Amino acid sequence: MTMEIEIGRAKRARRAYSFDDIAVVPSRRTRNPEDVSTAWSIDAFQFDIPVLGAPMDSVVSPRTAIMLGQLGGLGVLDLEGLWTRYDDPEPLLAEIASLDEATATCRMQELYSEPIKPELIRERLQQIRDAGVTVAGALTPQRTQQLYETVVAAGVDLFVIRGTTVSAEHVSSVDEPLNLKKFIYDLDVPVIVGGAATYTAALHLMRTGAAGVLVGFGGGAASTTRGVLGIHAPMATAVADVAGARRDYLDESGGRYVHVIADGGVGTSGDIVKALAMGADAVMLGVALSRATDAPGRGYHWGPEAHHSKLPRGRRVKVDQVTNLESVLYGPAPVADGTANLIGALKKSMATTGYSDLKEFQRVEVVVAPYTGG
Repeated sequence: MTMEIEIGRAKRARRAYSFDDIAVVPSRRTRNPEDVSTAWSIDAFQFDIPVLGAPMDSVVSPRTAIMLGQLGGLGVLDLEGLWTRYDDPEPLLAEIASLDEATATCRMQELYSEPIKPELIRERLQQIRDAGVTVAGALTPQRTQQLYETVVAAGVDLFVIRGTTVSAEHVSSVDEPLNLKKFIYDLDVPVIVGGAATYTAALHLMRTGAAGVLVGFGGGAASTTRGVLGIHAPMATAVADVAGARRDYLDESGGRYVHVIADGGVGTSGDIVKALAMGADAVMLGVALSRATDAPGRGYHWGPEAHHSKLPRGRRVKVDQVTNLESVLYGPAPVADGTANLIGALKKSMATTGYSDLKEFQRVEVVVAPYTGG
């Protein structure tokens, strides 16, 4: 039975946990890290590592999508970003990195007001496809109706619908809402959709036919959603709740497995470990990859919320550039804070706790143990 805390006489709340509140526990067995597999698959697509690059201009460009694919992961290109608005966004990315705090939001709103060009969507996705890696692109729910035909015609392998929060039942008196179930049914490519942070919301998204559900909103390093909208989802609890929905939907559907992808609050290798331990199949990384010296953000990180035309709820944040993308993922790590050799750390944790693959590792014992910096 879920224990509730009385906040006041008129309101009770459930206790929720962040990744910092939990830790994994070693079992009776240990393994050699070289014997551990971090491979996973979604639909027909196989990956060596459970890492998706978040669709943010500071993280994924066509070039870094290709690099990430060649390193065994999946880069998801933001199809509403600078790369689909401008023929050459490199000078604009450099400009964003040079802006002072006082002018950053306004200038970014101006830059992102340029219309999206369908021909650039086709060109960018073709560039990734020509490199021989899995092609993934993301749209917000608001733009999906308008642009999805262009995206699918361009040859995308995985289609991502990503917003602050995405529901299977969006109600609108202003325009016709996206019928997610019909949309996914009519589409001939797998769809990953989110964010969701509760059991019920995730279960409804799974029933639409989604191949994967993104978990989280308001928890990323560049997000101010909690301060602006008052919305926040402590990620350990959110991932565990959505993993519970996956388990129940597996029974309900007669064996259809929907992948759970932690998206938000996953900033270090320890966070990756805990996300997978709580039941995630993979993680979508933003700030963790923006720290690479070859990331397009040039030492800065921001998401699409940072330049919303009416209600920005994100910011451009300075990040420490650690090392190149390959070393961020595979080492060697020049620092000891969990920001480099992410996969090496994951393998070490899995080996130390005695698990040989990601499915097994989802069963690892965890304890509530707030992080104190040790």
